[in-house]
Amino acid sequence: MKKLGILFVINMLLLCFIANAQSKEIRVVTRILSSVDKKFAPDKRTAIFNVQSVENSGQLVLKGRTNLPEAKRMVIDSLSLQGVSYRDSIIVLPEASLGNKIWGLATISVANMRTGPDHATELASQILMGTPVKILAKVDGWLQVQTPDQYIGWVDELGISLKTEAEMSAWKQSKRIVFNEMTGFALSAPGKKASHVSDLVLDDLFELVSEVKGYFQVRFPDGRTAFVKMYDCISYHEWTSRPVDLQSILSVAKQLLGVPYLWGGTSCKAVDCSGFTKTSYYSQGIILARDASQQARYGEHPDFKDHKNLQSGDLLFFGRTAQRITHVGLYLDNEDYINASGLVRVNSLNPNDSKFKHNDPKSLVSVSRILNSLNTDGIIQVKNHLWYSIINQQ
Repeated sequence: MKKLGILFVINMLLLCFIANAQSKEIRVVTRILSSVDKKFAPDKRTAIFNVQSVENSGQLVLKGRTNLPEAKRMVIDSLSLQGVSYRDSIIVLPEASLGNKIWGLATISVANMRTGPDHATELASQILMGTPVKILAKVDGWLQVQTPDQYIGWVDELGISLKTEAEMSAWKQSKRIVFNEMTGFALSAPGKKASHVSDLVLDDLFELVSEVKGYFQVRFPDGRTAFVKMYDCISYHEWTSRPVDLQSILSVAKQLLGVPYLWGGTSCKAVDCSGFTKTSYYSQGIILARDASQQARYGEHPDFKDHKNLQSGDLLFFGRTAQRITHVGLYLDNEDYINASGLVRVNSLNPNDSKFKHNDPKSLVSVSRILNSLNTDGIIQVKNHLWYSIINQQ
């Protein structure tokens, strides 16, 4: 009996030692995962790092998903340095089931991007026809995609045409046409009485097939062809090579006056506050970050306490503090700015002006100047974005 008691104590001590070692390993893994998450995926709108550790039959298992191979490498390297034993079940996106079709082009005038793979989930953003996207995953007829501004969300697969790397390269080298009116239609034949193939919005992008009787015959990313009035379009080369014109940006902003506010809207059909500023700048081939809090990180940051320092085209950010930005507008002049709030409208920074929003608790907390910072973080021209163009081969 005495020997049995001693064996029982030894077994208990051994189990405690193993449990202690496993607990220590779990703490090490948790610390590493937290550190990697903060380093590579501080903004969940633009990066995926959903990785956790679990115990399975006494073995430590790392499982989850990430679109950041370098983040997974850091986890693996850090665990090796710590001598931690584990089984690797981390999936690096894009999913292997997608095969070589890991790129896509939006194939309808405005494709809605949602926070989850369901029409009932929140609208996060919108993708214009011809916009290139990375395909990350597919679930029940929905595609998880990443847009050129790095935003991640879900799109009904009917709104995206899947492409291989070779097909994307061919598209980049094709003759492309940009729709240059606020709204319009693509027709089944070159004439006013032809039926509609699709509606169109500003900056929809398609391939040129031919010219017929004052119309461009164009090809959509899914292979459909249609006809668009020539004077409603400009070439991709003109769109991306012309000098950036501030007055054109402001002109587009003013043409959006009266357009309804829509959370997640980033097109001429409807806009939210940051979707409005994105649309205005994108008309001149400049890609801004998606949300107001993201846009505020980039560009120059002039002193804004004295409104005389503000310049036309500045982005004005509002909130309770600079760390809690909830709204953005586009500065015009004379303390007037244009913004999407209920609808696109002009308001004033001057409390004595009738256009001042007296019932709004938000204050001006930050300003970004864009045009002096082209092709820096968060402010990139289409012509310099590798998803759109083969650089120096326009």
